[in-house]
Amino acid sequence: MQSPVMLVKGHLHAFREIVALLNRHKFLAWEMAKREITDRYRGQLLGTFWAVMHPLTLIMVYVFIFVVVFKIKLGGNRDMPLDYTAYLLAGLIPWLGCQEVLAKASTAITGSVNLVKQVVFPIEILPIKGVISSIINQIILLVLLGIYVLISHHSLPWTYCFIPLLLIVQTLGMMGTAFMLSAVGVYFRDVKDVMQVFIVIGVYLLPVFYLPAQVPSAFKPILYINPFSYLIWCYQDALYFGRFEHPYAWAILILLSHIILVSGYRLFRRLKIMFGSVL
Repeated sequence: MQSPVMLVKGHLHAFREIVALLNRHKFLAWEMAKREITDRYRGQLLGTFWAVMHPLTLIMVYVFIFVVVFKIKLGGNRDMPLDYTAYLLAGLIPWLGCQEVLAKASTAITGSVNLVKQVVFPIEILPIKGVISSIINQIILLVLLGIYVLISHHSLPWTYCFIPLLLIVQTLGMMGTAFMLSAVGVYFRDVKDVMQVFIVIGVYLLPVFYLPAQVPSAFKPILYINPFSYLIWCYQDALYFGRFEHPYAWAILILLSHIILVSGYRLFRRLKIMFGSVL
């Protein structure tokens, strides 16, 4: 059993490896992420515009159901400064970014067998490129949310300046998740089906459509054991509340993203040795 000091040193060494890897292959990762977006919609009339239209259509459906049909209203006071649409989008947009990563990650390696079997290709880039392309789409949706808030409320909360920090932290955490799922997905192909089920129900397990106070006490622990909840709370602080409504969530998210990144990478590094044989 490793001592705490050795464990910390091992984590720091793995983190330095990841930073060196990203720095060494940053142009390759960026080009592959762009290609992933463009190739998916090549030959279609609207092309890469669909990369934004798909999540935007889903967002419009949710807004229609909860705002128009169910007529949910909140906001207009100090505790809830903006309207319900802004509250919904502040949590839904980062979840859609995570959702896309979860959908891609489990097949990141199994879907690129030819590249995996090339000795000189850095296969760590395969899960990373999916994260980058998902974050690009999320940034576009965040810009649209900012435009909506600016038009409807005539100003933006000062906490919007924390969006770059949140995007970086989210990217690190999702890279770790992608490393983990892509590596395990090589050995257990059922991972992709598990992720498809989780993607469908996951949004309802998060404080996106409702306030945490509305959740019955017996079910509140589900919110707090779900690591995605802390990501949602941080984005809601920055995009909706305009203040640190959940200060503990920021500390937990930053720490958790680092742990997930390093743990996911170390698992990937350990399992990748047999990828060629299994595939």
